[in-house]
Amino acid sequence: MIFTDTHAHVYADEFANDSELCFSRCLENHVSHVFVPNIDVQSIAALKKTCSAHPMNYFPMMGLHPCSVDENYIGQLELIYEELISDTYYGVGEIGMDLYWDKSTFEIQKNAFVEQAQWAIKLNLPVSIHSREATQPLIKLIKDENLQKLRGVFHCFSGDENEAHELIKIGFYLGIGGSVTYKNSTLPLILKTIGIDSLVLETDAPYLPPTPYRGKRNESSYIPLIANKLAEIFEIDVAEVAEITTNNSKKVFGL
Repeated sequence: MIFTDTHAHVYADEFANDSELCFSRCLENHVSHVFVPNIDVQSIAALKKTCSAHPMNYFPMMGLHPCSVDENYIGQLELIYEELISDTYYGVGEIGMDLYWDKSTFEIQKNAFVEQAQWAIKLNLPVSIHSREATQPLIKLIKDENLQKLRGVFHCFSGDENEAHELIKIGFYLGIGGSVTYKNSTLPLILKTIGIDSLVLETDAPYLPPTPYRGKRNESSYIPLIANKLAEIFEIDVAEVAEITTNNSKKVFGL
């Protein structure tokens, strides 16, 4: 079996003391590909250093996270774009919109998302989209701003059934992580209505660990726990989950 983690911040400070052990556990658990999204200008150096240590396994993306969009976002975008076109990146991310923490930045989050989405279309790269309490605004932006050629993953999908179907209809994959294993999650019921063909696996490490590690640091080696839950939901073998979701990730990222 070969698993792919389509979203993990393996360069985060939480891994400073045992990043190589985490990498070894990935391989032991058959997680051979990990896609690594950027956060902001400050995280670029750590992302590049970590990914360059394992270039056959860690695949970097470049973008500005919506929670890092502030009054200086234009300058950050300029630096991030220069980095994006100066090296090899496999996607534009992590981009998107977060209206959970601060709705007052809606307009500049919107502007930052549209600009980065236009980069992705221009460079023929997929996007990794962060959406928290913002799925409908993002769908509307994609339609209103002529971004129909945009492709990629709605990471850590947290919308409802109608939004899931709408995103798949416009060509996106849904990133499914540890939250699908939580006792009160509604995701299993939603996923049953859409099937596995538009899903990819992710951890969002070091955040959102699956059961039984909830409340602890997440890591990419936990991907099989998420896959096991999908196998239960769809009543198929976990090897089939691995094959389908890894093939889906190849369709997204072109590996």
